[in-house]
Amino acid sequence: MRRAAAGVLAALVCAGCSLLPQRPAAEASVPAPSAPVDANPDVAAYSLVIEAPDDARALLERWLDLARFRDSSGADALTSAELDRLVALAPAQARSLLETEGWFTPTVRARRDGATVRVTVDPGPRARIDRVTIEPQGELQDAVNAGDADARALVERLRADWKLAPGEPFRQAAWTDAKNALLAALRAAGYAAAQWSGTAARVDTATHGVRLFVVPESGPLFRVGELQIEGLQHHDETVVRRLAGFERGAVASEQRLLDFQERLQGAGLFDGAVVEFDPDPAQAAATPVRVRLREALLQQATVGVGVSANTGPRVLLEHLHRRPFDLNLVAKNKFELGRDRSAWEGSLTTHPLPGLYRNLASGSIERLESADEVRTSWSARLGRTQDTPRIERLYFGELQSAALKSALGERIGRAASLNYHGVWRAVDSVILPTEGLTLAAQGGAGFARSNFADNGPFGRVYGRLTGYLPLGRAWYGQARIEAGQVFARESVGLPDTLLFRAGGDDSVRGYAYRTLGPEIAGVVTSGRVLFTGSVELARPISERMPSLWGALFVDAGNAAPGWSSIALARGYGAGLRWRSPVGPLRVDLAYGEQIRKWRLHFSVGIAL
Repeated sequence: MRRAAAGVLAALVCAGCSLLPQRPAAEASVPAPSAPVDANPDVAAYSLVIEAPDDARALLERWLDLARFRDSSGADALTSAELDRLVALAPAQARSLLETEGWFTPTVRARRDGATVRVTVDPGPRARIDRVTIEPQGELQDAVNAGDADARALVERLRADWKLAPGEPFRQAAWTDAKNALLAALRAAGYAAAQWSGTAARVDTATHGVRLFVVPESGPLFRVGELQIEGLQHHDETVVRRLAGFERGAVASEQRLLDFQERLQGAGLFDGAVVEFDPDPAQAAATPVRVRLREALLQQATVGVGVSANTGPRVLLEHLHRRPFDLNLVAKNKFELGRDRSAWEGSLTTHPLPGLYRNLASGSIERLESADEVRTSWSARLGRTQDTPRIERLYFGELQSAALKSALGERIGRAASLNYHGVWRAVDSVILPTEGLTLAAQGGAGFARSNFADNGPFGRVYGRLTGYLPLGRAWYGQARIEAGQVFARESVGLPDTLLFRAGGDDSVRGYAYRTLGPEIAGVVTSGRVLFTGSVELARPISERMPSLWGALFVDAGNAAPGWSSIALARGYGAGLRWRSPVGPLRVDLAYGEQIRKWRLHFSVGIAL
């Protein structure tokens, strides 16, 4: 009968390890068949009672055949004879199940009393890990014996990362997971053909201890040979080889190839990239690495409309050319036409160069209305960038000019400077972070000229540190500190684009964009120092809508001529967050304590 056979098979599933100890058969009490309780004499309806400690009972209630067939009905219902067979098989099946969780000496009894089946379990002591022995074989061990530092470090890491440590309860699932993890780590380190030479779990029933032995056969260490590049139509192979970041003969580790694949995907030239190789031991010394690419469109244009609390409604036009004039360049142009801001930004960037650098030339023109003033500015840059998974660097020389018209008249400032900008990220997600840190830092020095003050040298530094931290099961915290300072004689006039103001969506909420700064004759101006800070707590509003969060926040900050005169303006309130695939959409209602007014803020994305 199929059900009976299934019961026998389930009882034998976990009992196949020849290393596990043999035990005397547990008692099983199976009374003679009683009168059926169902009107149909061939059908046995029954209730099941399992008397065991909670964790053992949960295991048996999930997997024991008596539990799985308890609610069967119709054609699947058990007959009285079938039920008696399952009762007879229950002790052996229960012992096999309990072994998988480390109970190797259980006492199990099963009996049927009319319409009730009772299984009584005394699991006995739970076995725990006494000792773990990991002894690699093959080329890895040969390298260790030869004194290779990298091989020795790998073996030490495999032993340190072993997931089933001495003192922990023995569980079959954990034992399997630990073996799989070790083998995966060995293959990821370049030993792609690694296999098991042997594994064993030896149980001492007297001490209830388990000794684990694992012997991985490493096979050969795979090294990179020829790069076989497929899918190029417009771009040069040289670009792909530069993005590899390693030379022929490098260890073909999983992380190295994944990093290569991520650089290809992030280069902006390809819609898809796959890097892989065939782990053929015969080619391990110079294994061919296959790079399959799908090029992105050479040109791409985007038209959009938007609105923000800072600058109002706007229309956007962006154009991207990935190989203008058939040169290894990327050309970007962005036009914005809005109520308060109109601007053009453009750049020419080379395809990746050795060391993952790119050369760039860029420029911008902007007209910005804010705080009862109009600022018209332009800039031109020449420099180099370097983008890695965690750090973005930009070195550049810049010329800039800014004309500021307000009730104080027109002030024109110009500057030439050398600068460094960097962004460092260590977060769980670049788009929707919930844990980690980001740091944006800027530094520069140059010479300034103006029509309203003296000419002279200056220095400028700026930093913004943001932290993300999960708090408990549902709450998430976010904190930000932002600070900047311009170093120059008080008599030196600087372009407004080099100075600081606070207020707005990503600064101090509760105040309009660029409305916090020192006042001269009742007019808000820009300061030479800046400090802002923010603390925010957020959590999902409901389990049904995990992407919609509610938030509470407190902001504070200001800009000033110097640190001694800075007076922090505070804002606080509540908001909603929709964690969309392209970044968080934020809507906040904030109260500006200094101006005693409420203000609505909304924005999309993360500001660094």
